[in-house]
Amino acid sequence: MRVLVAPDKFAGTLSALDAAEAIAEGWREVAPHDEVSVRPLSDGGPGFLDALDLDGARRIPVRAFDPLGRPVTGSVLVAGGTAYVESAQACGLHLLAPAERDPMVTTSFGLGPLVVAAADAGAREVVIGLGGSATNDGGAGLLAALDATPLDAAGYALPYGGAALAACDRLAGAPRLRGVRLVAATDVDNPLTGLHGASSVYGPQKGAGRAEVLALDAALTRFAEVLERDLPGCPAGLAGLPGGGAAGGLGAAILALGGRCESGIALVRRLSRLDAALDAADLVITGEGTFDHQSLRGKVVSGVAEAALERGLPCVILAGRIDAGRRETARIGVVGAYSLEEHFGSVDQALARPAEGLRALGARVARQWSRGRASCAGGPASA
Repeated sequence: MRVLVAPDKFAGTLSALDAAEAIAEGWREVAPHDEVSVRPLSDGGPGFLDALDLDGARRIPVRAFDPLGRPVTGSVLVAGGTAYVESAQACGLHLLAPAERDPMVTTSFGLGPLVVAAADAGAREVVIGLGGSATNDGGAGLLAALDATPLDAAGYALPYGGAALAACDRLAGAPRLRGVRLVAATDVDNPLTGLHGASSVYGPQKGAGRAEVLALDAALTRFAEVLERDLPGCPAGLAGLPGGGAAGGLGAAILALGGRCESGIALVRRLSRLDAALDAADLVITGEGTFDHQSLRGKVVSGVAEAALERGLPCVILAGRIDAGRRETARIGVVGAYSLEEHFGSVDQALARPAEGLRALGARVARQWSRGRASCAGGPASA
């Protein structure tokens, strides 16, 4: 039997590759003669570059900065005239300890050196994967790194972080992009501000309380007004554009710079050669940390499930926890869904032992589905 294991990351615990390997190990323990291949995926967040399979691509190491301004090493993937950048390498929530998470002060400045390095490498188009960010600054840090500095009414550069944008009066300088086109790879369609905006929906995940969420939303509203006025080519109604709320408002900054948004999973599906791998499979296993209603809106899991459904290929989901309903899950062609929370009977254990749990669930699915397992009694494979 040919099995494709193609999960997203399990946020906070396992990378997509580590999750895929654990699931594959579990399957092989039960059905060692089956052909199991792994294909870690991303919808633009952490693991974006690792999910791409590009002929002749070269990876360039880049010195960047984390959301608190500390040095980190990132990279740019260059293939022909296109460069690919993973914003989480500089802005990722995983770069901060829980006690350090504060979107009032975290900055997207560190993404700037990655974009500049892409331009220096000769790219004419830079695709920026968005997701998993610790920031909520509307891309103000990125703009500052590109020489378009937000200033207050007295002409001083604003401190980093989303809260300072409430005092934004104007931009100084012009973005140093040298004609490079920007593309935001994201499956978040939230606007920058409002009830469904970056602050309200994602701010609490990054450490913002209710008062901070309100302050950040007001600050981003002000910043959007300044960008519309001071950035030539910035689209009207920036604060309400779909995708502007991605990665704490980095989507809005990219739109303001004349860029566009593109589906992250659709891009990864194309550039990871996922379709060819699905064509060669008898079963696909995908998964992520939490499978919920957001997963059904263009995330990795739904993208894989829908691609499998197009082929009449059975799809199984393994997740840390499952909050989506069975009807919703069945509607996208999923034939089975299993959680680490259910397996261990405890959220704490699921978080503490994810690789162990995924190996066990991989073995469980193999016992149900593999035609090559030792005992074929019961389960779909014996039908």
